[in-house]
Amino acid sequence: MAKILIVEDNALNIKLFCDLLAAHGHQPEAVTDSRNAIDAARSFSPDLVITDIQLPHVSGLDLIRLIRKDEELSSVPIMAVTAYSARGDEERIRAAGAQAYVSKPISVVRFAETVDELLKGDDAAEIDNPESQANEADDGPGPGETGGEED
Repeated sequence: MAKILIVEDNALNIKLFCDLLAAHGHQPEAVTDSRNAIDAARSFSPDLVITDIQLPHVSGLDLIRLIRKDEELSSVPIMAVTAYSARGDEERIRAAGAQAYVSKPISVVRFAETVDELLKGDDAAEIDNPESQANEADDGPGPGETGGEED
C-alpha cells in the first residue's frame, strides 16, 4: 500500500482521487490548502504527491519546486493534474520537477496507470500522456465532465 498525498482545492476532485486510490489499495491523504502541503508531506512521508496546478495561495508549479528543493521530499515522485492545459504547460510542469502530467477531465484508467508507473519507479521522464494534448485548443472541460471544476 502506497501513501499518496493529494493537493487539491476542489472537494469533488478530492473525493474522486481518494476513492480511486483507495480502490487500488493505496492510502490517500488530501490537503486542500497548498500553504499546508509541505508540512503535510513531511509528516505523512508520501510515496507519491498528486497536485493540482491551479491552486490558490501557492500554485501547483511553485509547490512542485518547493518539494524538489526540500531535502526530505526531493525524491518523491510528483504527478500534476490540471483542467487548464495550454501549449507549453506540460513542458513547464515537467521542468518544475513533476514526472507526470494528466489533464482534466481525467481518464480513470490513465490516472491509475500513471500512479502505478510512478510508484514502480519507471523512468518517469518517459511517461507519456496522450491526453495531455487534448485540451490545448479547448477552453476546458464542459459541465458534468469529471474533474473539470477548479476553485
